[in-house]
Amino acid sequence: MVLVLQGHDFHFETENICRLFLPQEKILTVRERPEDADGVVATARLDTEADGAHIRCTLALDAWFGEETAFVAAATPNYTAACELETAKALYRLFVRLFGTEQSWGVVTGVRPVKLLRSKITEMGLDAATAWLTDTMLVSKEKTALALRTWEAENRILETSRPESFSLYISIPFCPTRCDYCSFVSHTTERSMGLIPTYLELLQQELRLTADIARELGLRLESVYFGGGTPTSLSAPQLGRLLDTVEQAFDLSTVREYTVEAGRPDTVTAEKLQTIRAAGVDRVSINPQTLHDSVLQAIGRKHTAAQFYEAFDLARQAGFAHINTDLIVGLPTDTAEGFMQTLDGIRTLHPENVTVHTLSMKRASNLVVRHLSDYSGGEQAAAMTAYADRMLTADGYHPYYLYRQARMVGGQENVGWSLDGHDGLYNVWIMDETQTILACGAGASTKLKQPDGPLIERIFNHKFPYEYNDRFAELVERKNGIREFYSRYPLSSEDDQ
Repeated sequence: MVLVLQGHDFHFETENICRLFLPQEKILTVRERPEDADGVVATARLDTEADGAHIRCTLALDAWFGEETAFVAAATPNYTAACELETAKALYRLFVRLFGTEQSWGVVTGVRPVKLLRSKITEMGLDAATAWLTDTMLVSKEKTALALRTWEAENRILETSRPESFSLYISIPFCPTRCDYCSFVSHTTERSMGLIPTYLELLQQELRLTADIARELGLRLESVYFGGGTPTSLSAPQLGRLLDTVEQAFDLSTVREYTVEAGRPDTVTAEKLQTIRAAGVDRVSINPQTLHDSVLQAIGRKHTAAQFYEAFDLARQAGFAHINTDLIVGLPTDTAEGFMQTLDGIRTLHPENVTVHTLSMKRASNLVVRHLSDYSGGEQAAAMTAYADRMLTADGYHPYYLYRQARMVGGQENVGWSLDGHDGLYNVWIMDETQTILACGAGASTKLKQPDGPLIERIFNHKFPYEYNDRFAELVERKNGIREFYSRYPLSSEDDQ
């Protein structure tokens, strides 16, 4: 599609509005309409005059044409932001008219809608912020209620974090195979076998260095999270050596949650689970995504539903009392009825967490790159998330974290559901950006949170395992940025006590 912007540079929000309705379309953003433009053409024009901004948006597709206008008075607080919002809303209304359907999150396009809600509650109070979400941002009553419930659960977790708190993220960027919906920077173990020994040796060095820095600065470790990729792609001895390094390098006495992703059931063995549990890990994530083998095959997921049940049972036998399972709404070839059957199957297992993701059609995924699916299924995705909300609530689960991504089927969301007392702490801290995350490994991003302040700075590791191995000395130098950050924003003496 072609997006024509005139008199302003509000490309970020206007492009996001277009992606809500056309998630797989490439957007060409220009200043003047090309003579040969075809398909969907949107124009967003802003004329600034003495009294304020006059906004005119048009949308055309073949013989269909629509127009929406808006006005922002010159005296409006946060004038530029108000102009951008009204331009986005005018464009949104046009797409609603063209396609005959609204987005349940309205014009909220950011990753963290609950964080947005929290800031508005602080600014204007609960009732006014709730009304703002529905009336100004056009969010449905159902999603507003979901955001409020998540906000309440997050608050209970955020209140327990301290300025000196941090979490440790450890990246294992290897998987047995790559799922077709995935765009993470990860390598298959078959292709990367030669990289793994050196990678693990260097990762242990980075962990020790990071522990030294944390100890020097007086930081307090609250959670540890092994993610990927698939950490259980490693052998039990390899996992054991990494876990031993963490135990030896860091003070784990203050850790409240220790997670290892065992996301692919075909990588889970009793030996690996016993190794993980013996190291003090108290939470694992075993992710079927669906319990239908035909759907698993359609998305390049090289395991069966039976293997998931076996892996889940092995985790219980190993002593894990906190298990998360991931499901994905909107998978190609799946149906609303099929997802409901999957969720009902998961409910019989009574996992402590159920994370319901919505499929994001990521540009680097095989689904998009190889055109394996032109799946849209917005109405089905909405029915799936609504069913999850209804049934998990009835089972005693509550939403404890929520985020969104671009190009999600049906414009839905990702929600972590938890039984009381089992909320995934790391998930909340990283999503709300209220705690420093020290990250190790390829593709990992350290996120530094200013003590008692809003500032966030990031330090990025090399993306690919081969880069990590070849340029490790550069990474060591980057780690000095952690010290430099806390020299500018030190912990107070009261925090250190």
